[in-house]
Amino acid sequence: MGMPLGGIPLLADGATRVVDGLTSLADLLKLPRNRLYDEWVSTRDPATWPESPSGDGRPAMLIPGFLAGDPSLSPMARWLKNGGWTMTRSGINWNVNCTQSTVEAIEERLEAVVSETGQRALLVGQSRGGAMGKVIAVRRPELVETLVTLGSPLNDHFEIHPRTWFGIGIIGGLGALGIPGFLSTSCATGDCCRDTRIAYGRPFPKDVRFISFYSRGDNIVKYQSCLHGAAEQIEIESSHLGMGIDSEVWGRMSEELRVT
Repeated sequence: MGMPLGGIPLLADGATRVVDGLTSLADLLKLPRNRLYDEWVSTRDPATWPESPSGDGRPAMLIPGFLAGDPSLSPMARWLKNGGWTMTRSGINWNVNCTQSTVEAIEERLEAVVSETGQRALLVGQSRGGAMGKVIAVRRPELVETLVTLGSPLNDHFEIHPRTWFGIGIIGGLGALGIPGFLSTSCATGDCCRDTRIAYGRPFPKDVRFISFYSRGDNIVKYQSCLHGAAEQIEIESSHLGMGIDSEVWGRMSEELRVT
């Protein structure tokens, strides 16, 4: 079982039965329901998925959030694939690396699939992944047709709730010790991420559609940071971790992507 901060646990069948049993017991005892669990359940059965937006062979890539990897968004990937999108992975196993190196690796993968299909891509990024998607759209607008962000800090990387700093501090400390594959405190001010910091602050390209989903109940990223002036701002009722697997978010995304 994986437990990413930027996504949702992926449970084996046995673990799923245990969770379902505990949930039934909680219902019997009239205990409060867990919102994140309900969001996970909402897309667990493909038969109940909302209609996928039509991809017509266009490429799409999903970028996971901090501490998460591609598997955290695999249900959404399957949902989009059902709609005819050509899915390609971001290649992120655990989104804790330096922003610059991660963005460059994603751009390389994106360039390959755009070249193969001859069409610009749909980028969907959750939390930190959405902020990276914004940087990629600014740096390489010829690769991106539409950017969709889910609870992403788009105006200020640091507009997050205090509880989040502990995990960031641990990862940053490991990076500062020189352990490869981890961002460090120098990424915020040093030369390693200078180009991506500049791109993050530059105007968003007018020929790339930009949709930002946000929730006032987000307890990880302050929702005000999701309200980028260039984006179509869509308020949803979802937890931060559950946005990528919430059927209501999927349904609303499908509606928006049908609008041209």
